[in-house]
Amino acid sequence: MQLRQSERKKAKIKMALQGSAGSGKTFSSLLLAQGLTNGDFSKVAVIDSENGSADLYAHLGQYNVLSLKPPFTPENYIKAIEVCEKAGMEVIIIDSISQSWEELLDYHSSLAGNSFTNWAKVTPRQNAFIDKILQADAHVIATMRTKQDYVLNQKDGKFIPEKVGLKAVQRNDLDYEFTLVFDIDIKHFAVSSKDRTGLFMGKPEFVINSYTGKKILEWCNSGTNLQDAREKIKNTKNLDELKQLYNQYSNWRELLEYDFKLQKDTINSKELLLNPKTFSTNGSTAHP
Repeated sequence: MQLRQSERKKAKIKMALQGSAGSGKTFSSLLLAQGLTNGDFSKVAVIDSENGSADLYAHLGQYNVLSLKPPFTPENYIKAIEVCEKAGMEVIIIDSISQSWEELLDYHSSLAGNSFTNWAKVTPRQNAFIDKILQADAHVIATMRTKQDYVLNQKDGKFIPEKVGLKAVQRNDLDYEFTLVFDIDIKHFAVSSKDRTGLFMGKPEFVINSYTGKKILEWCNSGTNLQDAREKIKNTKNLDELKQLYNQYSNWRELLEYDFKLQKDTINSKELLLNPKTFSTNGSTAHP
């Protein structure tokens, strides 16, 4: 146990762009990366699972491309991210992560037995992929394809299908994991549907450019200690220590919610193995 002086560390943005085909997700991602690297495309890598779409914008600069081939398993995406990290990439664009979810859905449908219990074989693989994105030592921009969603509403005794907005081809709650999510329409206008930076929430729609990436970089370099906080959370040994950090980082709870939940589950799993009788019948303990 040792005291040390506080150290201000830079944050790494984890963000998503979601939109239909032709909305400009890949191009917008590259412009964001241009701003995040101050124009140094040699530090940008695109993990391309969209049939070479990343090469369409080579005129922007000499960024790096890793072409991902089927099967689009979470494990292959994780390996691709690791390749980019080892190469020292500052920005990793994953274009797109929708194929991974479709691969998992196909895998789930191929499993014999109970459909509900079979999710236990799927969810850990999805979680490992998302955890890799969130813990990557680089800025990560993930794109997601969207489809128009409909609901049936009753009108004059008839059920009429009505549009209810865009639905990403990914797990329903995935946008919660990202710090920033942009929704891009077919005219290339973007709005923020999730924004923990406070830079874009509630602002009018706009077209993403490299300056957008620069604004995000300034926020990342503004002295937040998120990485330091994440390391402390990861190193907690019990729920009492985790609760202390939960109270200490009250201003950052939304940003660190995933980290707290992940560590809580880890501690609970270890405690269950060592002292199964200390747990309640539902297998859970108090929230930190």
